[in-house]
Amino acid sequence: MADWAGVRAVELGQGIGAGRIDPVELAEAFLAAVAAHPHGAAIYARTTPERALAEAMAARERARAGLRRGILDGVPLSWKDLFDSAGTATEAGTAMLQGRVPAADATVLATATAGGTVCLGKTHMSEIAFSGLGYNPVTATPPNVNDPALLPGGSSSGAAASVAFGLAPAAVGSDTGGSIRLPAAWNDLVGYKPTHGALSLAGVLPLCPSFDTVGPLVRSVGDAAEVAALLGGTRTVDLTGASLAGTRLLVLDPLAGQEPDEAPARAFAGAVERLAAAGARIDHVRPEWLARAWELAGPLYSAEAWAHWRPQVRARGDLMYSHIRERVTAGDAVKAADWIAGWEELRALRRRFAEETAGHDAVLCPTSPILPPETARVAADADNYRAVNMRALLNTRIGNLLGLCGISLPTGTPSCGLLLNGAAGDDGRLLRLAAAAERALA
Repeated sequence: MADWAGVRAVELGQGIGAGRIDPVELAEAFLAAVAAHPHGAAIYARTTPERALAEAMAARERARAGLRRGILDGVPLSWKDLFDSAGTATEAGTAMLQGRVPAADATVLATATAGGTVCLGKTHMSEIAFSGLGYNPVTATPPNVNDPALLPGGSSSGAAASVAFGLAPAAVGSDTGGSIRLPAAWNDLVGYKPTHGALSLAGVLPLCPSFDTVGPLVRSVGDAAEVAALLGGTRTVDLTGASLAGTRLLVLDPLAGQEPDEAPARAFAGAVERLAAAGARIDHVRPEWLARAWELAGPLYSAEAWAHWRPQVRARGDLMYSHIRERVTAGDAVKAADWIAGWEELRALRRRFAEETAGHDAVLCPTSPILPPETARVAADADNYRAVNMRALLNTRIGNLLGLCGISLPTGTPSCGLLLNGAAGDDGRLLRLAAAAERALA
C-alpha cells in the first residue's frame, strides 16, 4: 500500500492499463489502509467493500480483455456522504437522516461507475454541508493532514482527508460556498469547482441548489480534469502545451478589514511572483462594490437551505449541532420578496464583475485568508466558531456568488492555497491555465 498511498489517480490508471497494477489488489489495499488507519473512522463514515471488490473484479476482467473504458477504469474513489449510493446509507453528516438508504445511485456516481471506477465508500462531512470548517460533533470531525489538532476545512472534510492521508487516490465532493476548494487548500490538494450546472445534482442531497456544485479533490490538475470528465461523461480537457506566456491574470486586492493573515498573504504573494516569472502579466483591482455580494449571501443561502431542510429540522432539529441549526433556521425569517430582490441584485453584480474582469484569463486570490483553526477552540467557543467560519469562506464564496468556475492549487506553504477563478462556462480554459500554474508553482 505504501507504493500507492500518494500516487495520482491517473498514474494508477496508467499502471492498470500497462498491466503493472491489478485493480482488485488496488481496491483491497485501500480498503485495508482505511481499516488500519488511526483516523480511518473519522475520515470514512462507511466503506463499501462488497461493491468495491465487485467493481474492481469487473475492471480486472476488462483490463485483461483490452476493453478498458478510460484511463480511470479500475481506480478507486471516495464519495462525500451526500451522494446517494444504492443500498448504502447516505446521511449528509446529520443524525436527522440516520438510517437513510437510497435505492439508486446519484447520477454522477452512476456515471463514474459506468466509467469503470471503484467506489471505496462514503466520507464524513460538515452537517448538511453548511459549514466551511469541517467540524462536526454529531458524526465525526476528520483531521487536518498537517496537524490532526487543526480542522480540515469543509464541508468536504472527509473527502479531502481521504486523499491527503493516502486513503483514496481521488475524492468527489460538493461546493456551495467553498466546500471543495477550502479543504483542498488546507490539506495541500487540488480542489476544482466546475461552473454551476456543469455536473448533475440528481441524487445529491441539496443545501442550496442555486449554488451547489459537484467536483473533485485530487493531487494534480491532470487528475482534476480526468475526474471531472468522468463525472460528466464528457471528453477530458487537453492540457498539452498549456502555458502562462502572454496570459493576463487579475489579482483581487482585499478590501479594508478583509486582509489575509500573514502566512496566507506571504504564500499568495510568492505564488503570484512565480506566475509572473513564468510569463503571466499581473494586474490588480480592488472592487469595493463586491462587499454587497457578501451581504446578500446570508439571506440567499439560509432561505434556500431552510426551504429544503425545514421538514427534517422541524421534526428532528434537536439532533443537530446547534450552530448549524441556527444557520439553517435563519432562513425562516427571509421574506420571499427579499429573496427575489436579492437574486435580481446578485445577477446585476455578476454582470458588473464580468464587465470589469473582461480581458483577463483568471482572477486570483488566496483560497482562504486564514490558516486552519484549532478544533478544540472552535468546539469550546461559539463566537470563535461563527467568526472563523465566515472568514474562512470569504474568498471562495466569491466564485459561488458570482457564478464562476474555480480551482485551488497548493502554493508549497502548508495549508495555503492559490485560488484561480474563471468565467462561467470557461472551465476548459481555467483547467489549462491551472495546469500551467501548477508547473510554475512546483
